Amino acid sequence: MVHLIWPIPALPLAGTLILVFFGRRLGARAHWVAVPSVGLAFVVALAAFLRVWRDGETFTGPLLDWIIAGDFRAPVTVQLDQLSAVMLLVVTGVGFLIHVYSIGYMHGDPGYPRFFAYLTLFVFSMVMLVLAGNFLLLYVFWEAVGLCSYLLIGFWYTRPAAADAGKKAFIVNRVGDFGFALGVMLLWVSLGTLEYDEVFAQAWALPTGTATAIALLLFAGACGKSAQLPLHTWLPDAMEGPTPVSALIHAATMVTAGVYMVARAHVLFERSGVALEVVAWVGILTALFAASIGLVQNDIKRILAYSTISQLGYMFAGVGVGAYAAGIYHLVTHAFFKALLFLAAGSIIHALGGEQDIRRMGGLARRLPVTTLTFLVAAVAIAGIPPFAGFFSKDEILAAAWASGHLGVYALGLLGAAFTAFYIFRLVFLAFFGPSRLDAEAARHLHESPPVMTIPLGFLAVLSAIGGVWGLPGEHGTPIARFLDPVLPHGEAALGPGTGPLLMAVAVATALGGILAAWRMYLRRPVPAERLGVPSNRLHVLLLGKYYVDELYDALFVRPLVAVSEWCARVFDLGVIDGLVNGAADLVGRWSSVLRRVQTGLVMNYALSMLVGAVILLGLLVRWR
Repeated sequence: MVHLIWPIPALPLAGTLILVFFGRRLGARAHWVAVPSVGLAFVVALAAFLRVWRDGETFTGPLLDWIIAGDFRAPVTVQLDQLSAVMLLVVTGVGFLIHVYSIGYMHGDPGYPRFFAYLTLFVFSMVMLVLAGNFLLLYVFWEAVGLCSYLLIGFWYTRPAAADAGKKAFIVNRVGDFGFALGVMLLWVSLGTLEYDEVFAQAWALPTGTATAIALLLFAGACGKSAQLPLHTWLPDAMEGPTPVSALIHAATMVTAGVYMVARAHVLFERSGVALEVVAWVGILTALFAASIGLVQNDIKRILAYSTISQLGYMFAGVGVGAYAAGIYHLVTHAFFKALLFLAAGSIIHALGGEQDIRRMGGLARRLPVTTLTFLVAAVAIAGIPPFAGFFSKDEILAAAWASGHLGVYALGLLGAAFTAFYIFRLVFLAFFGPSRLDAEAARHLHESPPVMTIPLGFLAVLSAIGGVWGLPGEHGTPIARFLDPVLPHGEAALGPGTGPLLMAVAVATALGGILAAWRMYLRRPVPAERLGVPSNRLHVLLLGKYYVDELYDALFVRPLVAVSEWCARVFDLGVIDGLVNGAADLVGRWSSVLRRVQTGLVMNYALSMLVGAVILLGLLVRWR
């Protein structure tokens, strides 16, 4: 099995190194290195997945030695099992399609080779995060994906908004990562090991309080990486990066790392108990919070950004109520339809010459048939309409919340599902249907994207449509739950007779209600264009202001820190640090000015000085005798 594992990270890493050292020479041909490296990694990952699926074969062991210092040895330990096999397919498969799409989207960009170097490095880092067999390696590549996100979000660093967004993502993630690092340290202090197998075997021996502290510290890192309350603010601003970056970060890599980590470390969270409840409630509150903001956004990428935050909340709610397989399954289906939504949005932006405001769109269906059809498939999937993939995964989470007695989680999840259906079809109706609101320049520029961009859309549309087959309920659970059973136990409580179909009917009715409301407001009797985005009441103002969380953080943290920093620069740095350095220099200068007077340049004075010195020395010698 090991011969199938090492090429999966090695191929993207090789592509990255080639692009770093020879990218300028390759220029516009950089994709001939990046795309095959990720594509071949997907082929090998598929072969490894088939071995796990068909034969149940898994592997845990070292690939190579990382650190050797005396008796201390830290190998690069990898673990390929059912969970990591699924994640590898998502990361490399969706990552490959995004690489292909980027050929058309980034064509002509001056930083073309640099873009692909960052993109392949991102895939490598996420692959190693998924393959990590211990918490130390997990933490290293946890930080690596954060670095890659900083590089990609701020890719167009000459634009102040992009540079600021990259810094914001990096700083906010450092807050969560600090807690994650403390959790890893506490794990080492408590158990003396960071290897997954050993940690999970000893987890039940931990005191409940210690397990809770470790789990919540790890979850703090997950809140940062996966943009959950209260560390969600970086993700909407990450839209300043190129659209393929948004698709990769939101669909297949960084933001899913937190969900994967909680599922992988579920034994620690179960030992705590309280931590699982925190995960469930933070997840569902984030889902509703972000979905409500998405109701009124007008930037097409920001709508999808808040949608990502919301859908990640559903994943955390799923693992929080013990439905680990359902949470991971929603991660998989979300990768399909969210990558499709972002890439289709990029196709629209490309067609309109950079326009992102849905208030300046309308009637695009007639001119962008492929983009319209694929976007509509993704919209139906995320809204939760059967038989599309998003319905089965979201329904599994809601059903698990109901069955486990988390009725509050279920009710909020149902409300969030209505919001989801409304905001995504508000986007569909305003962008693709109704009268055109394009300005003259955008109308002249309007055209369907080239095949290198639309073919990946087609593949993702097929996956979004048929991906539900893994979530079809059966006598012994869904197929994906049975596949993941050796790693993730069935935490879902059983539903009573007839309850399952009833809950499914309620979920579908809720989604249809959201779509119908959007149709009535924006298509049947459309809101006048001049009123779109104009606040009509206090709630509307609150939602447009995104609950003023950024303003609150600015008042509580940013401004005080800036004020303290300015005081330190003005008073402490200039008065104390510079004062000590300048004072030492001034003292030496003054002493030197005194000594300089002795150097008169007259030989007689020097002879006299020597005579005086000799007399003094002779006197001392006589006295000592």
